[in-house]
Amino acid sequence: MNKVISVGSQFPEFKKIAVSANALIADAPGKEFETISNAVHTASGQWMVMFWWPKDFTFVCPTEIASFNNAYGEFSDRDTVLIGASTDSEFVHLAWRRDHEDLRGLKFPMLADTSKSLADELGILQADEKIAYRATYIVDPQGIIRWVNINDLSVGRNVDEVLRVLDALQTDELCPCNWKKGEETLTTQMANN
Repeated sequence: MNKVISVGSQFPEFKKIAVSANALIADAPGKEFETISNAVHTASGQWMVMFWWPKDFTFVCPTEIASFNNAYGEFSDRDTVLIGASTDSEFVHLAWRRDHEDLRGLKFPMLADTSKSLADELGILQADEKIAYRATYIVDPQGIIRWVNINDLSVGRNVDEVLRVLDALQTDELCPCNWKKGEETLTTQMANN
């Protein structure tokens, strides 16, 4: 396993098959899959949040995926591309979306890293099973990793915290502990004194 790529590093280049956000729309047969790459956010000057889960057809993972989906509009409002990912294949992703009620209406793609090359390059593969840890990356429009959070396999993440950190990073100012969007930053406070 590689060392975890962290804050300040360039996010690795990738080009992977994903289940399209419109995979289950009745008028989109044959358009279940798409190829996505770094260009999905860097070419458009957007931020990217990529979050990983260990396995499809499990118990904690759909709660997180549904929570990210419920917040999709908030990520979009922040000019941020949202991508979900695991080491399962695009066919397993599609079957899971069709099978699980909470996953049918996903608004973001589910990346399939079947070669495990991207997860390995990121350093997030669990040693025994070679599945991804629950890793979340916030990447700026230049492709630089600005935040990483990795949970153990049994613990789900907090989507509100991902949004809070994204908001803080997008201010490009000093933000104190527990800062929330709309509050004064330390930079503003220092300028006012």
